[in-house]
Amino acid sequence: RAKSSRHGKRALIAAAASVAMLMLVAGRAGAVSDKDRLDELFDDDKKPWSEVAIALPPLPEPANLLPFDVSTTATQQFAIDAKSLSVGADGVVRYTLVAISSSGAKNISHEGIRCAANERKFYALGHADGTWSRARRDQWEPIINNTVNRQQAALSEDYFCMGTAVAGSAADMLRRLRQRQPINSGLFR
Repeated sequence: RAKSSRHGKRALIAAAASVAMLMLVAGRAGAVSDKDRLDELFDDDKKPWSEVAIALPPLPEPANLLPFDVSTTATQQFAIDAKSLSVGADGVVRYTLVAISSSGAKNISHEGIRCAANERKFYALGHADGTWSRARRDQWEPIINNTVNRQQAALSEDYFCMGTAVAGSAADMLRRLRQRQPINSGLFR
């Protein structure tokens, strides 16, 4: 009887050890290693990009406009509203752009530039009554350096982006715009 009792205890201990081992293995299978956590935190190539929600700023006041050069052949003048310029947690540089034609007509748009993908987006158009309306085509599109889109290309290349990286903080960008010193001028390299 003592022998079967010892045998039963051993079987019970062996069964408990097996259950504990299975629980440990199952727990480790679902566990994330420290390396996986680091990869998740720092491997941006594997993370899907997502845009943050935005709130539209007030329409610009003339005193806050910072003009910038687009090209010697441009038929419009362009300026950024200094109060609207921001760099989002999603890596998007957002700003309000004012385009003034040679006849004095103004177009106001709230836009974004995503340096990582060399893309632009129109969020809204400003109206004389102080309101915004959502842009009809509010999708990310490539920035193409042509006559029609030269203002976004100039902002991207000269003030907001260094390759696919955001070129500093909003304060850095505002300083370059105020001083009319593009990134490529050598002063801010």
